[in-house]
Amino acid sequence: MDKKGLDQLLNQLHEEIKNTKAVDEKGTDLLRALEADIQSLLNRSEESQSQVRPSTIKNLQNALDHFEVTHPNLTAAISELLESLSNAGI
Repeated sequence: MDKKGLDQLLNQLHEEIKNTKAVDEKGTDLLRALEADIQSLLNRSEESQSQVRPSTIKNLQNALDHFEVTHPNLTAAISELLESLSNAGI
C-alpha cells in the first residue's frame, strides 16, 4: 500500500472518530488509543508504515468489535483500514 492511500484511509478514520458522539468510557478509551495510533502512522515514513505495531492492529480490532452495532460509519472506516493493511501483508 502506498503512503498516499494509507494516509487517506487514516484521515478518513480520523474524521469518523471526530464525528463519533455518545460513547461509553470503554469507547472513549478505544477512540483515544486509535487517535494516538493514527498520529503515529501518519508521522512515519513510507518505509516504516509497513511495520505497523501489533498493538495498533489489536486496537483497531477491539474498536471494530466495540462499535460494530452502535456506530456503523466508524466501523466501516476501521474495517476498510484493517482490510487494506491485511491486503498489504501487514
